[in-house]
Amino acid sequence: MAMRCWRAFSRKSEWEIGVDQRSSSSLRGEINDLDLAANLIRAADHILVIGCSGGGKSTLSQKIAKRFGFAYVSLDRDVRWLPGWAERDETERKRIIAEKVAQDRWIMDGTNTTTFDLRLPRSDVVIWVRMPRLLCLWGAVSRWFKWTGRTRPDMAPGCPEKIEWEFLRFIWTFEQVYSPRIVAGLAEYGPGIPVLQLTSRRQMRALLNLLDAPE
Repeated sequence: MAMRCWRAFSRKSEWEIGVDQRSSSSLRGEINDLDLAANLIRAADHILVIGCSGGGKSTLSQKIAKRFGFAYVSLDRDVRWLPGWAERDETERKRIIAEKVAQDRWIMDGTNTTTFDLRLPRSDVVIWVRMPRLLCLWGAVSRWFKWTGRTRPDMAPGCPEKIEWEFLRFIWTFEQVYSPRIVAGLAEYGPGIPVLQLTSRRQMRALLNLLDAPE
């Protein structure tokens, strides 16, 4: 009985997320062709990767960085957090971002829309990892199991993996609360920038195959 309820809940959630995505996916520079997207990524010097936690954006960013020799920048590791899960001052965060985006070649992993004004004008391509929320929840929980008590490579030193109710709630409401902000930020600060939305693991694998990057 519990399993049947969980399956029904999963189907409903996936349907809801599909409706949410269609209603807020009017992106001016949206790319629907993976071959075109792969060519743009090959030619890019600055790539911004955004999306909900647990969706796989950090893993994707690191694989592309390794394939093309980009400097990998993680907002969590390099900008936001200090040891002990202490947050940097906002002024200092923006100073660091300004320094990072001025570099020659980078791929930057992080969604914070309040810094789109600094990051989008320097971006050649945006990859929006827009996975269903159940998949994001599973990604976050499985990551916690894997790294519990340790600090993962894309997180700041001294910040061992943890999971809290507020974080899970953030993931669950991300599409409803934060995706409209992303769409608005893209329109305001990067109206001419190509945006690729990846909404499934299959699409992500296909893109990596086209780029001849490790899956």
